Amino acid sequence: MPRCPGGHQTADVDYCDVCGLSLHASKPTSPVPSLAKCPACGAQLQGRFCEACGTDSLPGAPPPVPEQRPVHVTPLPEPPRATWTAVVSADRAHFEAVTAAGNGSAPGEFPSSWQDRRYVLRGDQMSVGRRSRSRKIKPDIDLTGPPEDYGVSHLHAVFVPNSDHTWSVVDVGSTNGTMLNDQPYPLPANVPHRLRHGDRLYLGAWTVITIQVDPH
Repeated sequence: MPRCPGGHQTADVDYCDVCGLSLHASKPTSPVPSLAKCPACGAQLQGRFCEACGTDSLPGAPPPVPEQRPVHVTPLPEPPRATWTAVVSADRAHFEAVTAAGNGSAPGEFPSSWQDRRYVLRGDQMSVGRRSRSRKIKPDIDLTGPPEDYGVSHLHAVFVPNSDHTWSVVDVGSTNGTMLNDQPYPLPANVPHRLRHGDRLYLGAWTVITIQVDPH
């Protein structure tokens, strides 16, 4: 016996005896899928590659991420450091003040002629004094002379650098002390004192050391 589209057996060859469906109804067809279009030219695609322009219809892979290389940064050059110079001179006003304080007497005489001496401060320290072979003292800034200021101790003071590239002076326990500018009392012994451009250090009977700073 024939079957209707619903699956029932029926004696009638035109309509189902059970549900009444026509035995001649065509089976439903699946919808035809719509064809995709080329993303480049809009033509209908029959496959992966467009037959009109050859464009690949598959989405492209993302571009590779460029390799991150470390950037080498050249450090800026260190600015030039200032040059510190100790200028040794003979000071008559200091000599007269020392003479007056000593009731008219002073060690030695004021030099009749004098040529300034210049010492650039450098290194870990620079000592100031008068050379002594017997005591094996050889200061960096040697004030032995001639002319010679006998009021300066063999090891009188020391210039020491600071961390910020400035300099300080330390009186190391000299006999007559070290005076700074117009201060009435000598610097305390073994205590660093930070220096500035133009500072004047008075040693002995007539020696003065002027600090000059050239910033370049």
